[in-house]
Amino acid sequence: MPQLARRIGRAKPSAIMQVAEKAKRLKAEGRDIISFSIGVPNFLPGEHVYAAAREALSKDSGQYGSNRGPDALLDAFVEHMAKIGLTGYGRVNCATGIGAKHVIYNLAEALLDEGDTIAFPTPYWTSYLDIAEIVGAKIDLLPCPAEQNYKLTPAQLDAALAKKPRVFLFNNPSNPTGMVYTKEEIDALADVIAKYPDTWIITDDIYNRMVFDGLGYHNFVHARPELKDRVIFLDSLSKTYGMPGWRVGFMAGPEVVAQALVTMNSNHITNVPEVVCAAAIAAFNGPQDVPTQKCAEFQAKRDQVMDVMNAIPGVVCPRPQGAFYVFPDISVAFGKTHKPSGTKIGNDVDFCNALLEAKGVACVPGSAFGEPRALRISYTCPTPQLAPGLQRFQEFFAELS
Repeated sequence: MPQLARRIGRAKPSAIMQVAEKAKRLKAEGRDIISFSIGVPNFLPGEHVYAAAREALSKDSGQYGSNRGPDALLDAFVEHMAKIGLTGYGRVNCATGIGAKHVIYNLAEALLDEGDTIAFPTPYWTSYLDIAEIVGAKIDLLPCPAEQNYKLTPAQLDAALAKKPRVFLFNNPSNPTGMVYTKEEIDALADVIAKYPDTWIITDDIYNRMVFDGLGYHNFVHARPELKDRVIFLDSLSKTYGMPGWRVGFMAGPEVVAQALVTMNSNHITNVPEVVCAAAIAAFNGPQDVPTQKCAEFQAKRDQVMDVMNAIPGVVCPRPQGAFYVFPDISVAFGKTHKPSGTKIGNDVDFCNALLEAKGVACVPGSAFGEPRALRISYTCPTPQLAPGLQRFQEFFAELS
């Protein structure tokens, strides 16, 4: 039998989806399962989005669309960026994809030759590592533990960029930690980036509309406009508008990078489906009450989760200010035994498996994100499930000895 390509041996299934599938399987078997695992917003977009999709279907031409994206969608995205202070971009600076993950994969293919280095902080979103390995890049991980609030320091960034990686990938607000960088922190990092002109900067900021406590969203281009020539901004409809299944992602940056992604699209997806583009335009241009309301709801849920994390002895959990995750360091449990089940907790995977089996609560082990002392809680579950799930989590800790 012929052999598969070597790169497929470097590809791994999503650790997040594996946990979600196990939780789904247990639920189908009749178990009472509360899932804190998958990062879906669990709300639907406004009716105007569906109305736009229905109208597009009624007028469907059946033709191919644009490799870059239709002009109306690009214009809506440019206007969306302007509202968060990213101005001076045009259609030629933008490209679309089948979700932000697809855009990141295209960027990896466009910017990284095999053996080039990509640097990014740890904890990281799981697909960063997976995509980098698939394209054969070298990976420079920049550890940012709970002790430094899961945030990258200017000194760390300086040391990393001094090694001249081809790409520096930055995520703000963060998945999995929910941490958000302040204006002062972004300014300090931007000053470092300005010293190293040979590195592309990707800012994966798809949670930019989900920022709490009045902190605001800040980008390196806000701090240093001259960085616009090599900063690539990523966004998505999935989290802000409750549209993960619609699969629409965006990038904005230098024209040469946008054109590279248009060329990539022409060779695999051709275009984002026209009906999906119509829905995306409506999301950007229509009423913004749903994302505004949901941001406020997530902030309240964050507070509810943090009250429980702070009440568990030994758990260290920096306070997130965005997205919909908390990322507690639960290493205090390692070496202990869950008395009712007799399960010994040796690491984060043991913890999450025992928690799911004993209490029916699904969380993702932190090792999936490069931080094996922690786990990720996504608090997007239906509100009535949140308090019971947190109570079970707290009870599980109380049963360790």
